[in-house]
Amino acid sequence: MTSAVNHSRRRVHVWLAPMLWTVCFGLWGLSRQNSVWRDEAATWQVAERSTGDIVHMLQHVDVVHGLYYLFMHGLFECFGPSPTVLRLPSVLAMAVAAGCVGAIGNRLAGPTAGLGAGLAFGLLPAVQFYLQEGRPYALVAAGAGVSTLLLVLVLLGRGRGRLWVAYSGAVFVCGLLNWFSLLILPAHMATMLWARAARRTWTRWAVASAVATMCVSPLILYSRSQSTQVSWIPPLTWHMLIGPAVLLTIGGVGALLDRPRRAGISVAAVGLPLLVVPQVSLIGASLFKPLFLDRYVLFSLLGLALLIGVILSRVVGLAEQRSLRAAKWILPAVVAVAMIALLPQSLAKRSPASRVDDVLASATQVKQLKEPGDAVLFIPAARRDTRLVSPNAFTDLRDIALAESPEESGTLKGIEASPARIRAAMLAQHRIVLVTDATQVAKPTSTERDRVKTTVLKEYFAPVADAQVRGRRVTAYERIS
Repeated sequence: MTSAVNHSRRRVHVWLAPMLWTVCFGLWGLSRQNSVWRDEAATWQVAERSTGDIVHMLQHVDVVHGLYYLFMHGLFECFGPSPTVLRLPSVLAMAVAAGCVGAIGNRLAGPTAGLGAGLAFGLLPAVQFYLQEGRPYALVAAGAGVSTLLLVLVLLGRGRGRLWVAYSGAVFVCGLLNWFSLLILPAHMATMLWARAARRTWTRWAVASAVATMCVSPLILYSRSQSTQVSWIPPLTWHMLIGPAVLLTIGGVGALLDRPRRAGISVAAVGLPLLVVPQVSLIGASLFKPLFLDRYVLFSLLGLALLIGVILSRVVGLAEQRSLRAAKWILPAVVAVAMIALLPQSLAKRSPASRVDDVLASATQVKQLKEPGDAVLFIPAARRDTRLVSPNAFTDLRDIALAESPEESGTLKGIEASPARIRAAMLAQHRIVLVTDATQVAKPTSTERDRVKTTVLKEYFAPVADAQVRGRRVTAYERIS
């Protein structure tokens, strides 16, 4: 009886320690010096809209993030908008993913592998980046971890009926958060082939997977009408494959070192497909249409962490053959060395400079430079997110280019007036405040409206105040007499 209790406690500690570890990493520097960058600003400004306005917007843009926006809307309604509320769901979700990694590693390869895998997951640079990101990718990782753990439990012979329902639900929710997460299904199929799952298990998996996929398919089909949103993704190049190649190499080493404790299911059977299949599938799809972004398959790092756990367990096992006392310190020592080695990256990822720009910092500059009666312009129009996230900073400023607000138009940035009307409105102003990108990151103007704004400012106005901060630029112009 005592032995069973001790084993149960040790199992709890194996998944609990990585969760707490990851939460600590997430809370460390969570506000990033009170900065919010453009992707997070999209979440922020949509979450502050009414449910009806969000649904209206999803008909035109960002339908793939619809569930996430509605979820964040609920949180903002309950707790109010802030960088902490924006990012805390990602912290907690990534902690759940780490706990799942620890639990899987413990069940398949023992406590050392589970603990090593869970701690390693929280240390991975990409995980640390999206751990503090107000976007849905950490939630997808959590769902992938839960679904993978449920599959492992089923393959180990645990309560199959209810677990299959939960499995299908987890895959479904992941698909609604980002339908690229459905790449986990072929990864799980490879795991079942590797583990030589029984025919009955195959049947139930096929039903659960089909139900989840069919429920997500309307979203997939509708989102294709909004495919222009990913037209900015660059074509696949060889240098973009260096990162995945390194990850696959590390994972391959872990798979070779795996020594299964039982026949059939093993860490390699779970971790290697989970790492390889999503990465390779997205790379293959990108050969036909540019789609390769590491965040789309962030959940594949669950597999990498599992295989790193195997490597650490193997090292500890070899050390135990020489000295049990010394072997106990190997895992803490490796984790400590990894933390120190990754400290520069960890600090960099928690600074405002880790992202392209800072919406809140530019709003502060607007508040300082504006004067009563000023107009405001945005180049490009997407920089209007500064006003949408911090409307108080723009009090008494007239957005003279805007013809239809983002809420009315069901868009992220609103609809601007014609170039001729923008020109006429600008020439009627004495002072204009311009919000744009900082010089070092600014791109050439690409629309006729933006070219008109730039030309009129150059010919009829002179800058009287200018500030560049964290990737954005705010300039006050006065009309030349």
